[in-house]
Amino acid sequence: MIKRISMSSVKAVERWLPDPYVLVLLLTLVVFVAGMAIEREGPVQMIEHWGNGFWNLLQFAMQMVLILVTGWVLASTPFVRRILEAIAKLAKTPGQAIILVTLVSLCAAWINWGFGLVIGAMFGRQLARQVEGVDYRLLIASAYSGFLVWHGGLAGSVPLVIATEGHFMQEQMGVVSTGTTIFSAYNLLLVLCLFIVLPILNRLMMPKPEDTVTVDRSKLEDAPVVPEEKEPTPASRLENSLLLAQAVGIMGLVFIAYYFLVNDGSLNLNIVNFIFLFLGIILHGRPMQFLTSLQEAAKGAAGIIIQFPFYAGIMGMMVGSGLAVTLSNGFVAISNDVTLPLFAFLSAGIVNVFVPSGGGQWAVQAPVMIPAAMELGADMSRTAMAVAWGDAWTNMIQPFWALPALAIAGLRAKDIMGFCLITLVVSGVIIGVGLVVFP
Repeated sequence: MIKRISMSSVKAVERWLPDPYVLVLLLTLVVFVAGMAIEREGPVQMIEHWGNGFWNLLQFAMQMVLILVTGWVLASTPFVRRILEAIAKLAKTPGQAIILVTLVSLCAAWINWGFGLVIGAMFGRQLARQVEGVDYRLLIASAYSGFLVWHGGLAGSVPLVIATEGHFMQEQMGVVSTGTTIFSAYNLLLVLCLFIVLPILNRLMMPKPEDTVTVDRSKLEDAPVVPEEKEPTPASRLENSLLLAQAVGIMGLVFIAYYFLVNDGSLNLNIVNFIFLFLGIILHGRPMQFLTSLQEAAKGAAGIIIQFPFYAGIMGMMVGSGLAVTLSNGFVAISNDVTLPLFAFLSAGIVNVFVPSGGGQWAVQAPVMIPAAMELGADMSRTAMAVAWGDAWTNMIQPFWALPALAIAGLRAKDIMGFCLITLVVSGVIIGVGLVVFP
């Protein structure tokens, strides 16, 4: 039954889902019209909100470009490829490959979402090289499905923000320990359930042999080795200088050690990019080999570069017009102390389609959800985590976050979103019920 439903979903999505760039243009117009119709904003006001917000994600966009590029460069090194090949050998059949890539991406995403996005997609590519007959679309969709757990993991932005002294909601809810959010019983049970259900669900979605779409393995080869010149010049000697690359690479490793051991730093997007970059420099050995891999990696960054400003503009309209607050208030109005986390989760999932930023979304919804939790007597930490889980949940149908994985895999959004839609429905039931029922 699941196989039939998933294939119907895949066919429908392939027919109806446009390219992510076209989708972001449509979402822009939808929010523009909704702001005028619901919030009574004028067209000039909505355009002003849009334009003022358009460049607000520039830093984040650059971080996402770097997570794609540095992750690709690192994974294309001979050392990392040998590790991925060794782990991939554990899978002997297509079904085992689907289960293995799901588990690897779940583990990586729980540690850090950027790490999970890159490692999952890279490992999926490696499995496609080694396992015959595996559906490449489902393989990458399974890798992306691990992203579901990131906001309930070690790098979850909402639980880390409210655990930080001086956060903007401290007067209302105080400083909330991660023991009541990330490491609470209900959150760990949710993560455990997804670790069990997602690999099984992805395995059950495997198409029949006649419907399986494989990939030409020659297209999955990484950057070629750069041949050395027969008569090297001073410039080419520098470009192939092992000493030059290692000297700078060691400087990077020293800083990483200082960051974690002396400053007691935590994993965030900047340090993950820093680690990927300098490990890539060291493991490629020579600057020219690194540059060759870098040029290959950069080809997939176009979607991120052009689409993220449009999403920032949408976020500007959602926040500036009050649409996000109105939506959140609508769900609060039908909630009680028991159901508030469920409705916070659902509202966050909807808002996330238009405001795909965990921190940005919390800034919009926290001033609505936390006072509501206080008034209704609901658990504030659980309500906060419900917003976090809602943010992660609809990423399964939001191409915004899939862009790095798709660029690494060489696929289009419509290739994987049919499978991800099934994941969205099943995981939504698990998370929604868990937020209400789990102790």
